[in-house]
Amino acid sequence: MALHVRGTVLPEGEVRDLWLVGDRVTYEPVGGAETISDGGYIVPGLVDAHCHLGIQLGAKPIQSLDEARALAAQDRDSGVLALRDAGSPFPYPELDDEPDIPRLVRAGRHVAPVKRYLREIGIEVAADEVVATVTAQAKAGTGWVKLVGDWIDRSVGDLAPSWDPATMAAAVEAAHAAGARAAVHTFSEEGVEQMVRAGVDSVEHGTGLSLELIDEMARRGTALVPTMINIRTFGGIADQARAKFPGYADHMIALRDGFPDVVRAAYEAGVPIFLGTDAGGSIRHGLAAEEMLLLHEAGIPAADVLASASWRAREWLGFPGLVEGGLADLVVYPDDPRKDLTVVRAPQRIVLKGRVIR
Repeated sequence: MALHVRGTVLPEGEVRDLWLVGDRVTYEPVGGAETISDGGYIVPGLVDAHCHLGIQLGAKPIQSLDEARALAAQDRDSGVLALRDAGSPFPYPELDDEPDIPRLVRAGRHVAPVKRYLREIGIEVAADEVVATVTAQAKAGTGWVKLVGDWIDRSVGDLAPSWDPATMAAAVEAAHAAGARAAVHTFSEEGVEQMVRAGVDSVEHGTGLSLELIDEMARRGTALVPTMINIRTFGGIADQARAKFPGYADHMIALRDGFPDVVRAAYEAGVPIFLGTDAGGSIRHGLAAEEMLLLHEAGIPAADVLASASWRAREWLGFPGLVEGGLADLVVYPDDPRKDLTVVRAPQRIVLKGRVIR
């Protein structure tokens, strides 16, 4: 049966009628459609552009498809109807087309340096193996490769790049040659500079960004996914490390404290910013609303935060919004989230792939 929704449709801001026929949107009236919502503000389904369905709390790989389904359901029930999994140690291609699972874009496993990343999560390789590993992981994903650009180096007691600049550049080139885009985890100043100049497509976290590098990202169109919820955990990381690595601990605190200014500067420079929670590992799923509020707190206007979490993110990942023939994913809020962003915490109606979730 066709569904009918009426309300103020964003981003246009006009009161419109939508009909959902299967998994598609039409503005042409459909006789006999069931009205499931009348009033409120209709937003294309939200996107978490950095999460991990294959990692459970505690930074351990999941063990079953049902675990991945349960994590995806937490996101779905918060209004997140599309996910970019930024690296999973557990493969789950079987979920790509399941009707109750948010739309998925997947990287393969993290490509990481040897003995310098989370155990069991990434494929750890020396510099001479990076290109071949990236090529293989491009095939394992659906359009993305995840690179670990830096991590703590215990020999120096602080963050350091994973490989030399030439290897970083070759990794990005290999991803592109395999038809994938490259996302990079990076906290440090040196690591993020190497990866941006290597031509990476998205910077994940990006705490070490300088104003000069932000301008370079804006020029290149390189995206930033700030994961501000994750960055707020740096205090705990620093506390655990301080006894052995005091310089690293101080560095992490400084990166955390300066990050809201980094995000605001990136926004003002015109860097494409997308919402990501980094759910999986130390962050639970279903926190997109809280990440949106942190982006707003950093100085991004509510309307642009909403865009970064909805229609702009969907376009970036290849999921059409609420246009004629677009995908039937939508969230209805009782009030205008552009005026009061806190309303995103409580969706009134959620429709995924033309099926009513709530």
